[in-house]
Amino acid sequence: MHIVRIGAGATELHSADEIGAKAANLARMAALGLPVPPAFVLPVKLCADIISGHAHAERRLRDGLKEGIAFLEDATGKRFGDRRQPLLVSVRSGAARSMPGMLDTVLNVGCTPDAVHGLIRATGRPRLAWDCRRRFLESFGETVLGLDADAFAARIAELVGAEGTDNDRELDSEALERLAGDEQALVEDRADGWLDDAVAQLEAAAQAVYRSWMSERAQTYRKLQQFEELEGTAVTVQAMVFGNGGLASGAGVAFSRDPSTGAPRPMIDLVLDAQGEDVVSGRRAPDSADAIARALPRTEAELGDVLKRLEREFTDVQDVEFTVEDGRLWILQTRAAKRTPRAAVRIAIDLVHEGLITQDEALTRIEDIDLAALTEIRLVSPGKPATAGVGASGGIGIGRAALDAESAERLSAAGEPVILLRPDTSTADVAGFALAAGIVTAVGARTSHAALVARQMGKPCVVGCRELKIDPVARRAQLGDALLCEDEWVTIDGDAGGLHLGRCETVETRPEAELAEIAAWHARSAPHKRRPHAASGSVSPR
Repeated sequence: MHIVRIGAGATELHSADEIGAKAANLARMAALGLPVPPAFVLPVKLCADIISGHAHAERRLRDGLKEGIAFLEDATGKRFGDRRQPLLVSVRSGAARSMPGMLDTVLNVGCTPDAVHGLIRATGRPRLAWDCRRRFLESFGETVLGLDADAFAARIAELVGAEGTDNDRELDSEALERLAGDEQALVEDRADGWLDDAVAQLEAAAQAVYRSWMSERAQTYRKLQQFEELEGTAVTVQAMVFGNGGLASGAGVAFSRDPSTGAPRPMIDLVLDAQGEDVVSGRRAPDSADAIARALPRTEAELGDVLKRLEREFTDVQDVEFTVEDGRLWILQTRAAKRTPRAAVRIAIDLVHEGLITQDEALTRIEDIDLAALTEIRLVSPGKPATAGVGASGGIGIGRAALDAESAERLSAAGEPVILLRPDTSTADVAGFALAAGIVTAVGARTSHAALVARQMGKPCVVGCRELKIDPVARRAQLGDALLCEDEWVTIDGDAGGLHLGRCETVETRPEAELAEIAAWHARSAPHKRRPHAASGSVSPR
């Protein structure tokens, strides 16, 4: 089977239909000379056969993985599962159209006991090695084996409590080694040989990523976004770079412009001493700008230059995933940023003014937006909110409180607007997102996958409301000093990041200047659209 190589001198460029948008964009970035870890791709066309369980497809998968790992070993000088210089890889999905968080990823694949000893030997960092091992067990256990994430979370919480630390980031290497042992005990009865076998891990992970195409959340998302013509996902296997190696490392997501308002300034979330899933899953709040500036003083400027370059290359606002390993920046993904309707209009106008796109291209990009209904809603004298978080998707949402997707469906079916309140921004709640007038979460960041989905759907979203405590049994939520029962009215402000009890008064305005400029574009383009094409033999009037 033909695999596609990315980086390390490989210059092949392929369409998103063949290798997925994620891998196609990786290849473009590598060709530009940006710092992209080497990778290889198994094609989209293999997805349906793997899901169907065809023996020939599994044989082609194994052959492709063998060929690809040989390429990565040559590119990195490391060996898969080795005791001296181990190569670890991520196994990631990628359809022809972006489906943020809806398909599966497995990180740290190849982290066998031998590889743990190899990492310690190669880096002198036992904490990094044991952190990778326990992260692998969690990722593989949840994604490949289908184990409940709560079982792993309970082990982590128990150890954090016993060690007297605030979180798992503060656990030392000895504690992480014990955590890895506890987590191994959770999966051993389903291990089937893969715990000590890097190749078996890789094959199982690749199959799981292909099969995630048929997960309930992925099918729901494709239906909502009218992506049902897509044929499947590719699988990208990429050499790991480690953001969890200490406070000179980290993982983050950056937008080249604010995807909520369209303001022409980067929006960057970074979690120090972390891996990518910590950020996009919404499980950890980003570190402060001051902490990042102290730990990684050059990263912001370097990343800003990369964002500008990617905007010029792709002529659109970019959503970039990155890792910093010991102060070195690596780019793991770029894609066109999901944005709110009001941001889409401002961004289109700004890109025209900057000469990146034409007026006709801008009109094409916003043609699905109902400009007649485009308004900006603000609260009138709202007072102090009951609780506050971070505005992740702009706008005002007013509705009855729902504490899960099932309640959101019940209230919506009764004709009521709904505000969905959740502990975190899980993409498993995508059906509830579609029904809600707004979304609130206790943890998470502006750049988590579900915040991206909220912006794409045009839903106001507030994340990181630390005072929000949900009691699923009593069907109520604590908001600091206030108590909110399910079905009661709430108002959220996706710009300011506030949650108010009751229905607040609002005022609507229209972005008249922007709408007038777009109307002028339409007026100028209309005569051209009425003219026959020169190729038809007609001559345009002078």
